[in-house]
Amino acid sequence: MSDASRRTAERRIRNRALTIGVSITPFGLSFGAVSVEAHLSLIQVCLLSLVLFSGASQFALVSIIGAGGSYLSAVGTALLLGVRNGLYAARINALLRPTGWRRFVMAEFTIDETTAMAVSESRSGHPARAFWYTALSVYVLWNVSTVVGALVGNALGSPATTGLDVAGPAAFIALLAPRLTTARMRLVALGSGAIALVTVPFVPIGAPILIGGLTAVALLLVVDR
Repeated sequence: MSDASRRTAERRIRNRALTIGVSITPFGLSFGAVSVEAHLSLIQVCLLSLVLFSGASQFALVSIIGAGGSYLSAVGTALLLGVRNGLYAARINALLRPTGWRRFVMAEFTIDETTAMAVSESRSGHPARAFWYTALSVYVLWNVSTVVGALVGNALGSPATTGLDVAGPAAFIALLAPRLTTARMRLVALGSGAIALVTVPFVPIGAPILIGGLTAVALLLVVDR
């Protein structure tokens, strides 16, 4: 590859990574605002984004705690949603083959966006650059928007005032909808969602999400057979 082509590819990857980072800022704002409404301190909110760094798991954790659910339900749901990151890690490990300390650093940054970018750029021969540019963009902007959202939440008193409270559910829908491409997947989603709704009056807060997730896994196994 010529120097000009390499520079063009790198510029394209940087622009895509920045676009992805900017696109997640509304969700970071929402997470910060919802977290302080759930009575988490600013330091706790920041640590969740800095260390956990998994949007869906973070939203699930603070939503259940904010609704009065147990810490066991909150952590269990967050871990269930984080299982997909382990699947991503297997793909990234095969694609980039990190060694030594890089394996631990990559584990922190292996999320939906970085995996998608690395895989999409594998044909261009720049999966590692795509991974790291996206990781830097998303990590910085997610954490900055989390802080801003928490400060706004503290100032305004309720995320509903600015509509930030709906960004979390919107994020879940945005993640789920593109994956419902077949009748099987739509059937599994509807079935597990219906069971989760039915169990709401009978189980502790947060448990319906766990039940719905486990139901989805069971339904997939049955349908595959």
